[in-house]
Amino acid sequence: MTEPPGSTRVLLVTGKGGVGKTTTAASMAVAAASSGHRVLVLSTDPAHSLGDVLDVDLPSARHWRSGTDVPVGVPGSPGGLTVLAVDHHTDVEADWDVVRDHLLRILEGLDVDPVIADELVTLPGADEVHALLTLALAVDSGDWDLVVVDCAPSAETLRLLTLPEILGWHLDRLLPAQRRLLTTLRPAAAAATGIPLPDREVLDVIGTWRRLMARCREVLTGPSASVRIVLTPERVVVAEARRLRSAFALHGYAVDEVVVNRVLPAGEDEWRSAWNRAQADGLTLIIESFDGIPVTVTPHVAGEPIGVAALAALADERSVLAGTPRALTDPVEVAVPRVTGAEDGFVLEQPIGLADAAAVRVQRRADDLIVSVGGDRRIIALPSALRRCVVENASVGSGMLTVRFVKDEEVWPHGR
Repeated sequence: MTEPPGSTRVLLVTGKGGVGKTTTAASMAVAAASSGHRVLVLSTDPAHSLGDVLDVDLPSARHWRSGTDVPVGVPGSPGGLTVLAVDHHTDVEADWDVVRDHLLRILEGLDVDPVIADELVTLPGADEVHALLTLALAVDSGDWDLVVVDCAPSAETLRLLTLPEILGWHLDRLLPAQRRLLTTLRPAAAAATGIPLPDREVLDVIGTWRRLMARCREVLTGPSASVRIVLTPERVVVAEARRLRSAFALHGYAVDEVVVNRVLPAGEDEWRSAWNRAQADGLTLIIESFDGIPVTVTPHVAGEPIGVAALAALADERSVLAGTPRALTDPVEVAVPRVTGAEDGFVLEQPIGLADAAAVRVQRRADDLIVSVGGDRRIIALPSALRRCVVENASVGSGMLTVRFVKDEEVWPHGR
């Protein structure tokens, strides 16, 4: 591996709880450091077992702005390997206090119970926001060639990765509305409506947070970031990994490798032979499920791989089962929604991974298209041309949701 030109590579390592994702993330980081890279391993898992795996005291960043000052080197590592945890006792909400106070004043004027009001204005996903901002700051610092993120189990990881778009969507709608109020309402009108006008500081904070969320989204969905799903060759685990792949596709995250962990070596005794047959079936299912994505295998080793030496040895044991793993210097291809012209309208194509038609729901709401895949949902802000159209139909096939729009003649006269 060689240093990615002009950018920090980001690997997000996740999977079902208990499959060995932390060990996998740590072994990847050790291998990269052994090749001369400056590597940061960042844990966003509230359980924080990363320190146990690396056999090091795991420092925590109590505030995202101090994130780059806290990491410590890993004793015994071959080079620039540092480690950091995002503490769940975060101070990130202090940055939100200006907006929070303004919202509380509005709710107080509406006679909302103070206890309920306080709950309503709490920053959503504060822990996840802290982790995202710490990651973005680490990338922008230029101090590392590679940031390996030991993510929480699947559900928590999805909540983390969808937050920049969701929070950004809400801020996009709050900021223009508040600016219009500030410029069009006079104090007398504000008094008549009972709505306190936001001051410049409130608007500045909202604008800053919108830019921060946009930067987080840019880092996570850019050509230098990818997700690696860790799983074991068991049907229940594979089923969750398939759903995870669909969710990542829906939200615009690239999965560039699947790591199959704890594969037992062949044996002649009845117990091991039975496991070998079951795992062989699981490996076949994995190859079929993740067609087009490289699959690597890590064998089940004798003893826990704890410490740098054991993790380096584990990385050396990994082999390729299918496809060609991507080098860190290779840009990642991210499948994004695409709009093309069609007769009397347009076609929007949204990647949805392995989801079938029965699991997909599409709803138009004002200027947004809401796409649900199973329990996951994405709000897609429609471009101006599609806002003047109506949805004709939708179909699912080959990992893609296709939505057909026809021009609304009331707002888009014929021939224009």
